[in-house]
Amino acid sequence: MRDRIDDREAVALLEELVRIPSPSGAEGQAAAFLTSWMARHGFEAWVDEAGNAIGVVGEGPRTLLLLGHLDTVPGEIPVRVEDGRLYGRGAVDAKGPLAAATAAVARVGARPGWRWVVVGAVEEESATSRGARHLVRTWPRPDMVLILEPSGVDAIALGYKGRLLLHVRLEAPGRHTAVPEPNPAERLVELWIALRERARSVSEGSRLFEQVTPSLRRLVADGDGLREWAEMTVGFRLPEAWPPERWREAMRPILETAGVAWRTEGEEPAWRAPADTPLVRALLSGIRGEGFRPRFLLKSGTSDMNVVGPAWRCPIAAYGPGDARLDHTPEEHIELREYQTSIRVLIQALEAIATDAA
Repeated sequence: MRDRIDDREAVALLEELVRIPSPSGAEGQAAAFLTSWMARHGFEAWVDEAGNAIGVVGEGPRTLLLLGHLDTVPGEIPVRVEDGRLYGRGAVDAKGPLAAATAAVARVGARPGWRWVVVGAVEEESATSRGARHLVRTWPRPDMVLILEPSGVDAIALGYKGRLLLHVRLEAPGRHTAVPEPNPAERLVELWIALRERARSVSEGSRLFEQVTPSLRRLVADGDGLREWAEMTVGFRLPEAWPPERWREAMRPILETAGVAWRTEGEEPAWRAPADTPLVRALLSGIRGEGFRPRFLLKSGTSDMNVVGPAWRCPIAAYGPGDARLDHTPEEHIELREYQTSIRVLIQALEAIATDAA
């Protein structure tokens, strides 16, 4: 194990990782690069059956699993460093947090009593969450899990909203456009409005984390001269009070009245972790050690915390550099100074965890 990975090498790790395109389902090259880097820096490293990049340091009886993801949403952003910022798809979501944790573990090295496990998971950005689900099936319950997602250098995310994706299809005989009755596309627009109003009716007066928030993801229409059809996908971010099965039943009367064919996927319940755990205390110590006043966040999106939290039910939190408002945008970039600071935060957190257990 090297005694130290310097800042230049840590930045090079991030930049190279961002330069490798890895949209969901095509993470193989990124996984190969990351495991090769880890193997050169003292990790036992391999790619598992699901395609996850795994790196392990130490042989202690207790395990901290640091879970990030390799995949990104589509969209190529030219990779460049400009004014202290690294631009590129995945710089924030979430190769920045993953690279920061990998560099931090490389610097800390093995500590008595602990095993550090870094995972770059696949398909977090898709409804499958294939990498995280594989871990739940094949790994024993760790003692702690740190989700590597952008929270900002001074913040810890303790919860993520749940998710449900609704797919709808409607067909009808073709008709002349002069006929005043609504066509399938128009009927799906009306359905979207009804679903949006239902979400608003159960969310009125609530904070964002407590609201059902819908988004129209896709609406297409076509025909062949004899039949015409329309398809729609609606995403719902769900609070703790509205788990997927409850929201599905709340939508059912609206969908049945509309007479559409429908199905759901990507159903994940919201998950909120307690703040009073050794993991959170270690992160607080690291953030304060860098001169910041820590903040707690409840995120309006969904992450692999929603998959592994309910399954493992161990201390869990999310931390990582980056402004989450830049996720999935054409301007995605990370401040390199923040990235380097987050590595120091994580180093202090790892050292606090190892010391407290000694």
